[in-house]
Amino acid sequence: QVRLMESGGGSVQAGGSLRLSCAASGLVYSSYCMGWFRQAPGKEREGIAAINGDGRTSYADSVRGRFTISQDNAKHTLYLQMNTLKPEDTAMYYCAAGHFAPYVCDAEFWSHDKGYSGQGTQVTVSS
Repeated sequence: QVRLMESGGGSVQAGGSLRLSCAASGLVYSSYCMGWFRQAPGKEREGIAAINGDGRTSYADSVRGRFTISQDNAKHTLYLQMNTLKPEDTAMYYCAAGHFAPYVCDAEFWSHDKGYSGQGTQVTVSS
């Protein structure tokens, strides 16, 4: 059974940084598409980053250049480094995973309700 658990959220001022972590179990990273999506109250779910088994990454325009997705296969952990945070980044952030073909594994893919996801971690950015 795939289990995902996010951590690292919190409250920061605009311009600050946070690093989210996602501890994963029950999957083999090399064959999975991993990613992050977020959802703010009253807004649609937004896929923001993805990484596939060969390390190829993808980002939404809203976070490209500020966020970095990475994974540590030995620790079975997915990360999202978030820099230069903005108030509009305020949302619940979720880790996601699924056994999908590499060609579909991009940030936009995680805007859809696919695969597995964790319980989320809240990120609040104040101006």
